[in-house]
Amino acid sequence: MRKIFVLILIAALFINAKAGELTRFTAEHLWQMRRTGAPVVSPDGNRTLFTLTGYDLETNESSSYIYLLDNNTGDKRQLTFTGRESAPFWCPEGKNIGFVSRRDGRPAQVYIMEYGLSEPRRITDLPVGVFAPRWFPGGSKIAFAANVHPDYNGDFELLEQIIREQRESRVTAKVTENVMYRFWDRWLTDGFFPRLFSVEIETGEVTDLMPGTSNYFAMMGGVSYDIAPDGEEIAVSMNSIPEPFEKLNYDIFLLPTDGSGEMKNITTHNPADDVNPVYSPCGSMILYGRQNQADFYADNVQMVIYHRDKETHRNITADIDLSCEQWQWSPDGGTIFFHAQHQAGKPLFSIPSEGDAFTILFDEGNNNSLQVTPGGEIIFAHDNLNSPADIFITNMAGRDPRRLTSVNENILDGLALGKVENVTYKGANDVDIQMYIVYPPGFDPGKKYPLVLMIHGGPHSIFGDQWHYRWNAHVFAEPGYVMALPNFHGSTSFGQEFAQSIHGSHAELPFRDIMKATDYMIERGFIDETRMAATGGSYGGYMVSWIAGHTDRYACLINHAGVYNIHMQFSADYTWYRPHQYSGSPWENFDRLMEANPAMFAHNFSTPMLIIHGELDYRVPVGHGLLVYGIYKRMGLDARLIYYPDENHWILSPQNSVFWYNEFLDWLSRYLD
Repeated sequence: MRKIFVLILIAALFINAKAGELTRFTAEHLWQMRRTGAPVVSPDGNRTLFTLTGYDLETNESSSYIYLLDNNTGDKRQLTFTGRESAPFWCPEGKNIGFVSRRDGRPAQVYIMEYGLSEPRRITDLPVGVFAPRWFPGGSKIAFAANVHPDYNGDFELLEQIIREQRESRVTAKVTENVMYRFWDRWLTDGFFPRLFSVEIETGEVTDLMPGTSNYFAMMGGVSYDIAPDGEEIAVSMNSIPEPFEKLNYDIFLLPTDGSGEMKNITTHNPADDVNPVYSPCGSMILYGRQNQADFYADNVQMVIYHRDKETHRNITADIDLSCEQWQWSPDGGTIFFHAQHQAGKPLFSIPSEGDAFTILFDEGNNNSLQVTPGGEIIFAHDNLNSPADIFITNMAGRDPRRLTSVNENILDGLALGKVENVTYKGANDVDIQMYIVYPPGFDPGKKYPLVLMIHGGPHSIFGDQWHYRWNAHVFAEPGYVMALPNFHGSTSFGQEFAQSIHGSHAELPFRDIMKATDYMIERGFIDETRMAATGGSYGGYMVSWIAGHTDRYACLINHAGVYNIHMQFSADYTWYRPHQYSGSPWENFDRLMEANPAMFAHNFSTPMLIIHGELDYRVPVGHGLLVYGIYKRMGLDARLIYYPDENHWILSPQNSVFWYNEFLDWLSRYLD
């Protein structure tokens, strides 16, 4: 199983040996790379649809095309050419494909292409964009989702009028009495909610499958649903808490496909989230994911099987310390394949559907979007710290994995990438802490190098063995910096207890882990401890501000979209679980809340800080960045502010991203070189 990765490692070492002959890795290279979408396998298992998305730095725009891959030979050919396609899917007999396209200047609509060769035909003609299409088993209908205003009452001409009136109104006020009234980077005050629909392919007739429903699917976009093999029912995950949306609780609803809208909630007994329903091949069971703690967003997701006839629920991973995702049944229903974070990676797993010990089938790097073929193979996307995502194939035992695509080989072959090392050191309370080290090209252990600590967000997240476009450690290492990526207390993939260990104090254990990571790196003998930096985004930015108030051992700091004043996080988009996480709130145990508040330690600030924030960041509102910058400048300290009026928690546009990387490296150069 590891043979292919031995070859990759040998290739990486060869690259390092020739680093002087290769090109410096820059942010521009990241945006020249094409990004591989999730594979979608044909019903016969011989072909795969996937998207390739590319970016044009000059125009600051992206283009996405659909490709057809031969799973046996790896040959691929392009099927669409407008650059505005996404979400490819197969018809049941595997002859026709469907997709969503924004062509002709219209909102995204469903198109189908007969035999994958003919001119695409538009199936929907709605005044709103559609998403998440899926063919019904019978082949005559397609399901999809769209955001609609409840007042439209099935009249799409009226819906178009509502949209036009909102667009043309001179009133810009946003009014609400809801607890959750904006999310991530959008306001939720326009009255639109997502629903599932079906469309008849021959007539174009659209049926609202959820009339009278006004609630939310996944807040970050998309929807998890599945259609029963007989086409008579849909299982969908949807929030069950009504307005004012004090909190969210996703349940599994069973929805008849006749348009009656008479839904049945099958997970009312669970106060936490239930997600991603998938029917068994025979249709008698539904596999879904369950969390058990409503106030812990990173609570392990356990796989549960619902027996439709008996209306019983059977948890098959209750005794397994993994958080499962992206599960699929084997064709005979006897095995379930899934992904889960594990020891800073995301392997491919299997487990008998009756429950038992799990098996790791493929444990290198970061793996996603598995698809099981009728012939007993698994298609999935794989990436790692040295390589962006490509499509791989393996058998159901995880043996003989092979790469089917090499999308960015022409770029990667010309780049100088440094070595990656996976280490473990003793952190807070003498606990083992995993950390990746990314070295600069041509690293010489006999020399002294600047150290840059990268602190991940979350805090319940990881710096995993995966390719990153927004925080790429190889780009940061290229000028000659050693990058350290510790997975401190609170990180996921190391068990539920480890992730939950920081509740009540987000600062103490991670701070100690980061200090000990710094000590460990200095003890290695190649770090110049007078030239060290700490950097982080979101929670990582919170920790950067905490570091600023508790040590001066770093030459400079970089704080991207960081929490500075915890009190202000009650103006964030979603606040339900925050009192539990912080063990305090503005109205109860306030002193406890302030104990871990970086804003309480500004009197200790001295280390230069670069502060970056986006106006559309509703997860960590922009006031955090403006406040810490204002305090720094009023104290007469060295600080620099980068403010993006059109970016959210992430920097997503190509030119803004390149600018971000350049500013990041310029700040490091100012203090480390």
